[in-house]
Amino acid sequence: MSLTSALSIAQTALFNTSRQTSVLSRNVSEASNPDYARRSAVLSSTLAGARVAKIERAANEVLFRQNLFAISSWQGQKTLSDGLNSLQLTINGNDNATAPATAISKLQTALQLYASTPSNPTLAEGAIQAAHQVVRSLNDGAGAIQTFRADADRQIATAVDSLNRLLAEFEVVNTEVVNGTRSGRDVSDALDRRDALLKQISEYVAISTTTRSGNDMVIITGDGATLFETIARPVTFTPNTAYGPGTTGNAVYIDGVPLAPGIGGNTTASGSIAATLQLRDDVALRLQNQLDEVARGMIAAFAETDPSGTLADAAGLFTWAGGPSLPPDGTIVNGLAASIRVNAAMDPAAGGNAALLRDGGANGAAYARNAGGAASFSDLLLAYSQRLEEPMNFDPAAGLDTSRSVAAFAFDTVGWLESQRKQADSGSEGKEALVTRTAAALSNITGVNVDEEMALLLDLEHAYEASARIISVVDEMLATLLQATR
Repeated sequence: MSLTSALSIAQTALFNTSRQTSVLSRNVSEASNPDYARRSAVLSSTLAGARVAKIERAANEVLFRQNLFAISSWQGQKTLSDGLNSLQLTINGNDNATAPATAISKLQTALQLYASTPSNPTLAEGAIQAAHQVVRSLNDGAGAIQTFRADADRQIATAVDSLNRLLAEFEVVNTEVVNGTRSGRDVSDALDRRDALLKQISEYVAISTTTRSGNDMVIITGDGATLFETIARPVTFTPNTAYGPGTTGNAVYIDGVPLAPGIGGNTTASGSIAATLQLRDDVALRLQNQLDEVARGMIAAFAETDPSGTLADAAGLFTWAGGPSLPPDGTIVNGLAASIRVNAAMDPAAGGNAALLRDGGANGAAYARNAGGAASFSDLLLAYSQRLEEPMNFDPAAGLDTSRSVAAFAFDTVGWLESQRKQADSGSEGKEALVTRTAAALSNITGVNVDEEMALLLDLEHAYEASARIISVVDEMLATLLQATR
C-alpha cells in the first residue's frame, strides 16, 4: 500500500468517524424524546476504505401498529370511565346522597312516621318535604344528564376540529417524506414527526396504516373508512346548540361514513370520539330513560283512585305536565323526570293542604278516602307505602328488570351505573397497562439507550485516535522521504 493510499484511507476514516459521532451525539441529545427513533450510520466499502452510505432509522412496524391500537383502546376506555365517574357524582352524589333511590327511601320513612301518628300536621309536612326531595333528585338528575350530553357534544366538536388539524399536518409531513425519499434525502426527522402525528390521531379514532412505494402512507379507520390517502379526508360533525329529553345527537362522519359509538362498560370504542358518542347517545340516554321510569312509577304509586270505581285514576302526591291523567303504563315518557312535581293541592308552600295525603281528595271530593276527616285515619298512607314495594311494569328500553317495585327499580338504576363505572375503571387499568407495555417494547427496539450510545462513542474515539495516528505516521514518513531526497 502506498503512503498516498494510506493517507486517503485515514482521511476517509476520520470523516466517517465524524459523521458517526454526530449521529450518536444526536441520539444522546434526543434520548428523552419518546417520538425519536434511534439513528445509525451505515458504512459501505469503497476503494478508499469505507464511506457512510446512509443514515438508518430504527423501526418496527408490527410493534408500532400494536402501540397505535393500544393507544386508541385506552383513550376510548379512559374517556368512558371519566364520563361515567362524572355522571355518578353529578346524579347520585357522594355515597349516593342525592340519588332518587335515597330520596324515595326517606319518603318511605316519612310516610311510616306519618302513618304512626296521622293527626300530627308536622309529620304531614315532613312527608311533603320528603316528596319534594324526590322531585328535586329527579329534576336535578334529568337536568344534569342534558347538561352532560351538551358538554359531550361540545367535546366531540372540539375533537373533530383537532383531528382535522392533525390530518392537515400529516398531509404536509407525508408529502415531505415522499418527496425526500424520491430525491434520496435523509427523511428520518420527517418520519419521526409522521409517527408522532399517528399516535395523536389514534387518540381520537382507531387507525391502521399501509405504506406504499416512496414511503407514501394511507390511513384507514377501524370502521374501514379512509382517513388519509394522498390528501386528508374530511371528518365532519354538526353540533347541537342545546339538548332536551327528546334531542337526538348528530353522528360523526369520516369521508361520509358514520363513526360507530362504543358498546358496553369494557367498551368496544377505540379513540375518544367513539367513547364520547357512547356516553352521549347510549349511557346518558339510558340513564334518562331510567329516571323517567322512576318518575312514572312514583306518579303511579301515589295515584288517587275513585272509591266508587267510576272515575279514572288521577295523579295524587306527584303529578306532571300531562296531569291529572296518569302516564301510560309500562311506557317511557321522555322528559317525565324533568317535569314531575309535587301536587299543589297537597303542598302547603303552594297553598295546598298536606292532610290530603292522608285523606285523599286532591282531585276533588270524589277521590276522598277519609271523608269524615278522622284524625287517626292511616289506611291511605299505609297503602301508599305498600305500593312503593309492589311490582309494576317498566319499559325494557330502560335496560333494567321490567317487573320491579318502583323503590327497587330506583336502586337498580344506582346499581346499573355503578356496575358500568366499575367495568369501565377495570377496563381502563388493563388497557393502560397494554399501552405501557407496547410502548416499552417499541422503545427497547427503536429508542435510545444512552449507555450503548456512550459505549459506541468510546469506540469511535479509539477509531479516531487510530486514524489520527496513521496520518501522523504517514506525515513523518513523507517528511523523512523528502529529507532523504534533498
